[in-house]
Formats: sequence, C-alpha cells, structure tokens
Amino acid sequence: MKVIRGLHNLTSLHRGSVATIGNFDGVHLGHKAVFGRLLAEGRALCLPATVITFEPQAMEYFAPDAAPARLTRLREKLAALADCGVEQVMLLEFGPRLARMGAREFVRRLLVDGLGARHLLVGDDFRFGHGREGDFRLLRAMGREHGFAVENLHTITHGDQRVSSTRIREALARGEFEVARRLLGRTYRICGRVAHGNQRGRDMGFPTANLNLRRRVSPLCGVYAVLAGGIADHPWPGVANLGTRPTVEGSARSLLEVHLFDFAGDLYGRHLEVEFRRKLRDERKFGSFAELKAQIGRDAVTARELLGVPTGA
Repeated sequence: MKVIRGLHNLTSLHRGSVATIGNFDGVHLGHKAVFGRLLAEGRALCLPATVITFEPQAMEYFAPDAAPARLTRLREKLAALADCGVEQVMLLEFGPRLARMGAREFVRRLLVDGLGARHLLVGDDFRFGHGREGDFRLLRAMGREHGFAVENLHTITHGDQRVSSTRIREALARGEFEVARRLLGRTYRICGRVAHGNQRGRDMGFPTANLNLRRRVSPLCGVYAVLAGGIADHPWPGVANLGTRPTVEGSARSLLEVHLFDFAGDLYGRHLEVEFRRKLRDERKFGSFAELKAQIGRDAVTARELLGVPTGA
C-alpha cells in the first residue's frame, strides 16, 4: 500500500483514482463496507482505491480536550487499511494551513489537480473546508464541473443500530468486548513497542512490559485479562493495567503495563499486540504499595482462571 504524506508530495504519477474521505478510526465493519465499494469501483475504472484521511483528526486539532478516545493510532490504522486491500492512502496533516483552506480550494487542490479523482464516496452529512462550508451538494456541483462522480455512503447497521466508532468506544468503556468484536470484525487490540519503565512491577514480583499508547485519550481504563501476540507462535496470556498509575507517581497520559504469566525473557524493543479479553476492575488508588501488590496478586489469579492458565504453568 502506498502512503502519500501531504499535498506537497502529490505528483503527476498520482493522478487518476477513486477516493473516499474520513477519519476511519477503528477501521470497523462499516468502514470495510465502504472500502469494498471503493475497490469495486476502482476495478471497474482500472484506478487505484485511495483513502484520504487526517492526522491528527480535526477534533484533536480544534478541541483536543474534548476529542474522543482513539480506537487506533496511525500505525494501526494504516495496517488495517492495508489488510482491507486499500491501494493508496492520502495522509493529510490537520494543522493551521488545512484548517484555513476553503472548501473549493480543498476540492481543486486535492481531488482535481492532485489525485485526478474520477469517483468519490462520502456520507451525505460530510462537511469540510474552512468554517465547514463544504458539503455534499458542493461536492456534487464541483464534480459535475470537473468530471468526477460523487456517491452517497449509506449507513451500515448491525442489528438495528448504526455501526460507528462511537458505539465501539461505548462498548469498550463498558467492557463489552464481544460487542466491540462484532462491530469491528476482529478482537480489539492495542499495539506498541515495549519501552523501559521504572521497574516498580518487577520490585513487587510482577514484571511488566510497558507500552506507550501514543494517543491523547485511551478508550480503555482499568485492569484486564489479556492475550499478547508478537512473543511466541501463540498468544501469551497475562494481566494488564491501562491507566495513569495513581498509586505510584501517577502519569499525565495512560500507559499500558502487561504482566505475562510465567514468561522469562527480554521484551525491550519488541512490538506487541495486546488483545483484551475481560475487564477485571477499574483502576484505583491504593493506600500503600503492600495493598497494591496484594490486589495485583488477586488480579493475576482471576485472569489465570478466566484464561484457563494454571498457576505455575
């Protein structure tokens, strides 16, 4: 999959495409249906299927404190798009320049002069450009003017409810991982590289692999039974804390700490995929390290039982 980073990297070689625009956070079943339609149109026109997306997302730029939790950071999103068969991603940095760009200029520079779009898929509630002045009607009018078709993306439902990133965030916050799995089309995972920590877990007898989440807000917070990929030829069971570690020194941003059962080895620098299976409890502040250590021990016993891992296995 080809990734084009910024309008300034568009060349004449990128002209000619079918495209869709959005955040696509989580790359869920609704998004996959869009990409399937996009790929079919691309095959019919013999043009690459191009996903146009933003980093950071617009809400994270305009109102960072109110922005929703990220389901996927950029690396995870790009991997999921590649798995869907998307051939090309146009990655736009959302900053002051893009925020000031008018809707007509956006269409002209990106879709007409840059990508040479022949077919565009967007929702009929899609808004863009400075002051959100651009809408579906403007895209249709400019499409007629410049020779590209604009197709409305219809809502994808699961049961009687819309498949959306918001609904998945709500399910994760409630610990409803099976609901999230059905909406995503896969189990929910957080990926990251293992970094050096402060060794607090090791001092308490529970060494952890520490992963920086690289997102402002996490969709999860608490203690979980997990399976970790990227270690062996099978998922490795463990217990994880995702939060700000209030009993220790505390942290401004969430950290994922994973204790792998009966594992001996060096994980620093390894890339792990942590799959969340069951929420055990909320994160809370304990009165002492002794209380925290005792609770971690109980959490580990519970997680072993849930995952079918005998003590000392």
